[in-house]
Parts: sequence; C-alpha cells; structure tokens
Amino acid sequence: MTISVLLIVLKILLGAGIFLLALSFLLFLTVFCVPFRKKEPSEEIQLPPGKIYEPFWEDMRKWVLETRELLCVQMQITSFDGLTLYGRYYELFPGAPIELMFHGYRGNAERDLSGGVRRCREVGHNVLLVDQRCSGRSDGNVITFGIKEHRDCLCWIDHMITYFGPDVRIILTGVSMGAATVLMAAGRELPQNVIGVLADCGFSSAKEIIITVAESVHLPGRVLYPLVKLGAKLFGGFDPDAYSPVEAMQTCNLPVIFFHGLTDDYVPSHMSRVNYDACPTEKKLILIPGAGHGLSYPVAPTEYVEEVSSFFAPIS
Repeated sequence: MTISVLLIVLKILLGAGIFLLALSFLLFLTVFCVPFRKKEPSEEIQLPPGKIYEPFWEDMRKWVLETRELLCVQMQITSFDGLTLYGRYYELFPGAPIELMFHGYRGNAERDLSGGVRRCREVGHNVLLVDQRCSGRSDGNVITFGIKEHRDCLCWIDHMITYFGPDVRIILTGVSMGAATVLMAAGRELPQNVIGVLADCGFSSAKEIIITVAESVHLPGRVLYPLVKLGAKLFGGFDPDAYSPVEAMQTCNLPVIFFHGLTDDYVPSHMSRVNYDACPTEKKLILIPGAGHGLSYPVAPTEYVEEVSSFFAPIS
C-alpha cells in the first residue's frame, strides 16, 4: 500500500470516527440531556401530552389542585454526587407507612404523582413526592434511566429514617422510569424500614426501552444503541448497561406489586412480566385492560386501590 493510499484510508477512518462521535453526541442530547429548564415552580398546571391522556385531563387537573391544597413539608437532600434534590412530604395519616414516590422520564412530581397522593389518601399511607434529578427544583442535566436515580432513592431512604426515626416504615413507589428507579434500589441492601415496593409500568432495562422506543418511531434501535451507550459514557459519565431493574429483581428480598396497562405502547407490558418473573419474593402482577402508559390508576382506580390495600395490609 502506497503512502498516498494509506493517507486516504486514514482520512476516511478519521472522518468516519468524527461522524460517529458527533452522532453519539447528538443521541446523548436527544436521549439523556436536559440542558435548559426552569427550576422555579409554576402556577400553571402541567398535564401529560397525548391523545391517550386527554380523557383523564379533568381528573388529573383536579388531583393537582387537591395536592396543592394540602399542607406539606419541603425537604431536600444532597445526592451521592453532590446534586441538591427536593421533595414534598404530605402527612395524611400520622404514623402510617410513607410511600416514597418517583416520577417518570422527563416528567415531574406534581404532574405524574398527584394521582398517587389521591390514591395514598384512599389506602391510608403518607407520601413523599420526589423531584428526580433533572426535574422540578432538583439539580441535574443528565437523565440516567435509573443508574444514578436509584442511588438518589437510597439517599432519600436514609434521609427519611434520619428525619422520622428508626421506626418509620417506607414503601418505594414509582411510575415508568420511577418504577425502574425503585426496582433497582430494591436490589440493593436496604434497611428493614423499607417494607415493600410498588412498580407501575416500569421497563426491564435501559437498553430494551431505548431500543423499543427508537423502533416505535421507525429507527434502527439495535443499530443505534451502541452509539447511544457511547454517548452516555463519554458525555454523561455513566454506563446505561451497568445495572437494570430485571437484574435488581434477582437480588430483591422485598414484596413487590407490579401494575401495567395492557395497551401501553410506550413501555410494553411484557417488561413488567420480565421483572415479575425475575423477582423471587412475594409478588403480584396486575395487568389493566384498556390502560395506556401510566394510566392504570386513572382507568381502574377502584381495582388499583383494592390491590394496593390488600397487598400491603399484612406488612404495614
């Protein structure tokens, strides 16, 4: 091979490398990054966009307004990596178990979890609504699909025990990515104060949900995923394959109740089945016909409340 040919090959390889690096950065910005956002709370009521949510907007608006009327204690912690994270505690029943609630991907606590506050009032639980990193008043600009968020959950558990004392009882609750967050936390060694987990429409791994969502918009998810992973590692400082909900379930020793809508076209319901099958402890899987993503409670509130009440009654 002549020097001129070698130089051409090197230029081609260099160009390809620069293109792939640029593409991985673009994918990082698209999938993981939250570059600009307002941290101050707004009086405007945010509702989830999309036609599947429109029939429930009136209920969701009512739940937000009800939650705003409740007395709350503003809480904050420092994450393991130095971010300031915020939450709001609502004591509805003194001495009752506290549900630590975590919202979904690019959501926020008020929008995603006000219905959870209503449901806690029906089952007799207190509740802490957590603004996950990159959301609400909390710091952060990189969403990690539970990799760092589940460690934030561990910090919140420690804070609640310090704040309320050694007899506090805690249930980890999450919706969508929040469900993945609490499932991943449940795979770690936890204090006895944590008595159970509620996971609503959680995914089985970052890899599978990213591929699934990409393919739902006609992109080659399995081809692109290595570049997504590269972008996360180079620009976000984390490996999305380092840990997953399904892996965490294999070492979980807590009771777990899973909910999932059968018509969820964002996080397919089979992902909750995968997590359920991997869980070796007391467990229950409730599949709600006609419920889209995150809509199990709005679609079937009576069944949802009855299932939560009966599942946690023996341990709370």
